[in-house]
Amino acid sequence: MTVMIATIIAFAAFIVGGVLTYILFRYVLKSKYDKVLKEAETEAEVIKKNKLLEVKEKFLNKKADLEKEVALRNQKIQQAENKLKQREMALGQRQEDLQRKKQEAENVRENLEAQLGIVEKKKEELDKLQHQEIEKLETISSLSAEEAKERLVESLKEEAKTQAQSYINDIMDDAKLTAGKEAKRIIIQSIQRVATETAIENSVTVFHIDSDEIKGRIIGREGRNIRALEAATGVEIVVDDTPEAIVLSAFDPVRREIARLALHQLVTDGRIHPARIEEVVAKVRKQVEEEIIETGKRTTIDLGIHGLHPELIRIVGKMKYRSSYGQNLLQHSRETANLCAVMASELGLNPKKAKRAGLLHDIGKVPDEEPELPHALLGMKLAEKYKEKPDICNAIGAHHDEVEMSSLLAPIVQVCDAISGARPGARREIVEAYIKRLNDLEQLAMSYPGVTKTYAIQAGRELRVIVGADKIDDKQTESLSGEIAKKIQDEMTYPGQVKITVIRETRAVSFAK
Repeated sequence: MTVMIATIIAFAAFIVGGVLTYILFRYVLKSKYDKVLKEAETEAEVIKKNKLLEVKEKFLNKKADLEKEVALRNQKIQQAENKLKQREMALGQRQEDLQRKKQEAENVRENLEAQLGIVEKKKEELDKLQHQEIEKLETISSLSAEEAKERLVESLKEEAKTQAQSYINDIMDDAKLTAGKEAKRIIIQSIQRVATETAIENSVTVFHIDSDEIKGRIIGREGRNIRALEAATGVEIVVDDTPEAIVLSAFDPVRREIARLALHQLVTDGRIHPARIEEVVAKVRKQVEEEIIETGKRTTIDLGIHGLHPELIRIVGKMKYRSSYGQNLLQHSRETANLCAVMASELGLNPKKAKRAGLLHDIGKVPDEEPELPHALLGMKLAEKYKEKPDICNAIGAHHDEVEMSSLLAPIVQVCDAISGARPGARREIVEAYIKRLNDLEQLAMSYPGVTKTYAIQAGRELRVIVGADKIDDKQTESLSGEIAKKIQDEMTYPGQVKITVIRETRAVSFAK
């Protein structure tokens, strides 16, 4: 019983202690909770205030930026408006100026029309006065205007005839006094001009090339190729600004031919250096010698001449490379031989001997050595040396009257030589190239519409173009000269420069009868 009571009391005490403990714990926990809640509220209030301040600051910054941007845009708009106002003012001013100028032009036109009217009236008055004066003169002189003109023309004719006759007499008297001196001067000038041209034409050969780039290869580094070529051939090689051409200059035509063929082989092969040049020149020299002999044999066979000494055959072949007064010497000798044969046949003489003498009459022009003898005497000595008959030797030596004629063949050879020599031979390549360039210049200008005539003058340095006045006006004339100059520059090669002169003229022609 006592134990139960004690148990109940202990249980009751436990319950009471638990209740008290719960109440005490709840009180303490509530106090802490209220304190934490109060601190949280306080901290939240602080954070809220800070955030509000940040938002307000950002808002103010944005507002300031927007205000600046709006102000800048307003400024730009204001500037654009100012520019538009200035343009409007300028346009207005320009329109006023145009209106004023238009008014001034109208006033000028009215003044010109008024002045033209006055001029027309004055012209009519002058024509009327001139007509009245002519009528008065006709009345006074009892002659019409046509009759007065005829009488005036007749009197002027008689006066002109008298003055002309007096002038002619003076000229004839002066010519009689100075005829001898003037004739000598003209002859000397003619000899000088013709001799210079002949020397140039007979001492140069033109070697044509495809492009001017080859000139540099022919010259070589520091000129070694051209020096080697000149030393090997004995020919002066002139490389100047002449387009697509190199001039070979030497008095010996065989040397020039060797240099021309060697240059041709070197340019074709492409290998140009001193060792190769010497090799090619030696090879070409041998070929030329063989060709000379072959040419001599072929000539004697063609003419039917037999029994010539081999050295004479070689000399005949060398004539191929020699010219005589513009003619090829071999061609001239063949012509002379044929003429001699025809003339001897007509006279009843031996045509074979005449043909032989005609072929050999100029062999003294191509000797291996150059003694101080006329070519006729030298040819006669060569013929005697190689056992030709006396009458043929005499015909060779006497065809320029160097020795006395002792056979009938001599005058025949002399006459036939003169007949063949009187006919001019073919021109040299340099002249043909020059003439072709001038013809090309004239043809190029003639290809333009409205051009009537073209003349290349000043050795091709000036081109005169004559146009029809009814086909081209002055402005087109100016542009035509520029077009022709550009076309010449693009399509042609030429040394120096070419001056193009376009001439447009109007002519009024009438005849006095």
